Amino acid sequence: MIALPEIRSAAAVIAPHVVRTPLLPFGPGWIKPENLQPIGAFKLRGALNALARLENRANGVVAYSSGNHAQAVAFAARLHGVPAAIVMPDNTPAVKIEATKALGAEVFIVGITERVERAEALVAERGAALIPPFDHPDVIAGQGTIGLEILDDLPGVEAVVVPMSGGGLISGVATAIKSLRPDVRVIGAEPELAADIAESLKTGELVRWDPLKRAQTAADALRDEPSELTWAHISKYVDDVITVSEDEILKAVTDLARRARLIAEPSGAVAVAAQAKLGGGVAIVSGGNVDPALLVRLLAT
Repeated sequence: MIALPEIRSAAAVIAPHVVRTPLLPFGPGWIKPENLQPIGAFKLRGALNALARLENRANGVVAYSSGNHAQAVAFAARLHGVPAAIVMPDNTPAVKIEATKALGAEVFIVGITERVERAEALVAERGAALIPPFDHPDVIAGQGTIGLEILDDLPGVEAVVVPMSGGGLISGVATAIKSLRPDVRVIGAEPELAADIAESLKTGELVRWDPLKRAQTAADALRDEPSELTWAHISKYVDDVITVSEDEILKAVTDLARRARLIAEPSGAVAVAAQAKLGGGVAIVSGGNVDPALLVRLLAT
């Protein structure tokens, strides 16, 4: 498990390349708009930290991702002048695939259950380094820098609401917050259609859901499942989970656009939907790479 010194170190490494996003008042509490990062999502933090610490990156890097980690690794690889090969599932929104290609990465599209296997094959073929989307200490530490910023900007914060899927974001944020302020509640937010972590916390052990079941949610970046590493952090630090319906998620996307003038993808709005149920706290808007057609449809209603 990671600790506070690793998160502080990550903050120094990534500071020149990320936006220190502000806290903005919204509804019953505050939001932290990570959709304002250069690649439109918080994932840049973890990717930058992990790639910067690679001892051997001469043969490039490989990642598998539903979209936002793909763009983050592509951005970090371009920054360091190394090639990036990204494996993406075939249900990834086209806007995320094209954005990854635009950053110079080589993209491979596979079935939703094949991406890890294909990424590992590319690593073996090329002698490249794998940067997983969440199952890595350096990735988790990079995401944890968000927690440091929240505590710096709002010392009186009582609760932080964090979207959950693979668990890298909430693992890092919860470690940072609980290390400095154990009294602050860390609340996970999940789509009802992909609420495997909520069930896991309820049963006290890691529960696995069928990937095709999780794939039903519109929150395409929240279709992963936690690893043993992220589950260790979640089971230790997360106080509660709030699950939200598809209607609540899409309403949060619309509310953010109309009331905060912020563009969020469904995954990025899940914590805001949960915050509305909680009635306060800081909600992390994790990403803004929304399918344009979906946004048009939502704003037209």
